Amino acid sequence: MRHRVTSWNQVPCPLRYHWEGFMEPRRAVVTGVGPITPIGTGGEAYWQGLLAGVSGGGPVTHFDASRYTTRIAAEVKDFDPEQYMDRREAKRMDRFVQFAVAATKLALDDAGLDIRSNNADRVGVLIGSGIGGTSTWEEQHKVLLDKGPGRVSPFFVPMLIADMGSGQVSIMFGAKGPNTTVTTACATGTHAIGDAFEIIKRGDADAMIAGGSEAAVSPLAVAGFCSMRALTTRNDDPEGASRPFDLNRDGFLIGEGAGIVIVEALDHALARGARIYGEIIGYGMSGDAFHITAPAPEGEGAARSMAVTLSDAAIRPEEVDHINAHGTSTDANDKLETAAIKTVFGEHAYKIAISSTKSMTGHLLGAAGAIEAIACLCAVRDGVVPPTINYETPDPECDLDYVANESRKLDVRIAMSNSFGFGGHNATLIFSRYE
Repeated sequence: MRHRVTSWNQVPCPLRYHWEGFMEPRRAVVTGVGPITPIGTGGEAYWQGLLAGVSGGGPVTHFDASRYTTRIAAEVKDFDPEQYMDRREAKRMDRFVQFAVAATKLALDDAGLDIRSNNADRVGVLIGSGIGGTSTWEEQHKVLLDKGPGRVSPFFVPMLIADMGSGQVSIMFGAKGPNTTVTTACATGTHAIGDAFEIIKRGDADAMIAGGSEAAVSPLAVAGFCSMRALTTRNDDPEGASRPFDLNRDGFLIGEGAGIVIVEALDHALARGARIYGEIIGYGMSGDAFHITAPAPEGEGAARSMAVTLSDAAIRPEEVDHINAHGTSTDANDKLETAAIKTVFGEHAYKIAISSTKSMTGHLLGAAGAIEAIACLCAVRDGVVPPTINYETPDPECDLDYVANESRKLDVRIAMSNSFGFGGHNATLIFSRYE
């Protein structure tokens, strides 16, 4: 016999939010951040590095890059996984998973969120990676060739698969709520946070550990990007190599790291007295349906992603004060993102303070959108926007306000973050000051 629900209080808590007509979508805020980046680890170190215009570029140290056309990268310095986890556990994780676990610890500590038996099933995890455990793949392939199949590590597969950032974080911290991942190239981190936002809105969790992690400064990955001619070859000037929107840009600077945020239902955050960085008010995405690596003509797909997000946020284009651009320092991306912003914002495009923080961090691929979301949240919180460094020679086709070389005080009430990935994946988030 089916149980008949006669009272709202009889509905189990996780299901109440699904009962159509009883509750509006929940508001979602960010209560903790955990960046691990080439210019700083932890929220304040990263943010102060951005405001100071610090570059994370330098010579590749993870392997001998002397035969490569690109010999520079933005590597995370002095990372010791044993500060965040047991040595034995760390040895069973690829570097990208170590980053994810460490960044999660930073974010949870920052949020003051304890995961215990009474709330574990209401805390979920959504951490993506654009490439996954590329270093593990390369190392174990060498073992296979040199020593045979019997010597391949039994941890090979669970170390390299892209979902293991989410998997290990769930295990390490006891989060038993929704647990999934996303892999959409350079849009991964933004999609992960946006999808976590949707999970909170519909009531499937009270808090989500969300973001992206990447550790692809490895011989094969860098060789592949070199063969595509996607990377900068400014080897004698690593700190000046990433120069988004500058006329003399020549490719992106590959980076590594992770960005994790705690996305939390507003009512839940308020009930526990959490500090709030800002509110997520809009999320949108689109597909180019055009090319495996090149953006759609005129930035058409990017424009649709931004337009959908504005609609989701229910705001007018002229309400946006700041955009953290995808801004990769490649010829096509910077030109077409500029065109897309003009399409969506019209004359207001020239009044928006646009930053590409990739000029400092390099391009963290699947983690890029997550650390850039953190930068947007800090801009909203502090009323200051980070610079686009290395901007020296204007490009006639990139003629907007790119906050050249120095951070700027600005009353940022609403900020947008863009991420566009190989395969035509586009994602956009909008953050607002919490009122």
